[in-house]
Order: sequence, then structure tokens, then C-alpha cells
Amino acid sequence: MSENIVSKRKLSTREMVIIAMFSAIIAVCSWISVPTTIPFTLQTFGVFATMSILGGRKGFFSILVYVLLGAVGMPVFSGFSAGISALTSYSGGYIWGFIFLALVYWCAEKFFSKKFIVQVISLIIGMAVCYICGTLWFMHITKSTFIYGLSACVVPYLLFDALKMILALMISERVKKYVRI
Repeated sequence: MSENIVSKRKLSTREMVIIAMFSAIIAVCSWISVPTTIPFTLQTFGVFATMSILGGRKGFFSILVYVLLGAVGMPVFSGFSAGISALTSYSGGYIWGFIFLALVYWCAEKFFSKKFIVQVISLIIGMAVCYICGTLWFMHITKSTFIYGLSACVVPYLLFDALKMILALMISERVKKYVRI
């Protein structure tokens, strides 16, 4: 009986390939950017689409792989940056925040359901958690106030992130109809 429970938790080779593929999609999305203090990228679109298409568990692992690839030196972050220095820079907290966004999504899926409305609410809450992580890290690095951090690093991105979330959810719903992931 317990052996059956354990086997359900293992990732198949196919699932691991899909997780890696979505990590690569997030990386490509992060390279499409407009440089500013915190760059405007399609990275959040990649994260939203990954979570929506793969679901909580596989989406979490895909984002974790993405962050770990960057941490070990693969140039997967915006501006082709990489390494611990990118994760500890003033925008690094937002990258770490993606892991927490994925955890929020996974928990919502596990404890509530996989319904569309739960996806939307969990992505919104997860993004808020990501914003908080990133803003607190930005404040720590720049020795600025919370209000300044929000005005410099969150407010300019709210509309764009909302649009990216809507677009990712729309595309994800279409993809899920045709592809078994």
C-alpha cells in the first residue's frame, strides 16, 4: 500500500523532460526584456504559463530548476545574467519570489481544486507574495523604504503583469485542450 503511494509521487522521465522544457521557456521569456531598474521581461508570463499548464507540483519543480540553473551560472535570467550575484542583486528577490509564487499555486491546487478560478486567485496571491519578497530584498540591498520599493519595483509593473497573467491563462487553457501534460 505505501509502495503505491510512493510511486505516485515519483516523476516519470516524460514529466522531467516537460519540467526542463518549461524551465527553458521561462529562460527564453526572461531574455525578452526592456532594461530598467527592475527589467520589464516576459519572465512572469513564462512563470504564469508554466504554472497554469503544468500545475502546481510540476510547475514548482520547473521554476526551481530555472532558478537553480541560474544559480550555477547558466545565463537564464534577464540580460543573460546568471550566478549567485544575480540572485543577490537588487532584483534577485523577485526571482526567489517565483519559487514562493509556485508554492502558493501548488498549495491552492492541493487544498482547494484545479478549477480556473482557483488558478486565477492563486496566481494573483502568488504574485503578491513574489512582489513582497522582491520588494523586501530590494529594500535590504538599497537601504530604501517599503514605499519607495513599491513605487519603484511594483507599481510600474502591475498593469503589465496583469496583462501577462491574462494572456498566459488564455493561452494555457487552449494548450491544455490539445496537449496532455
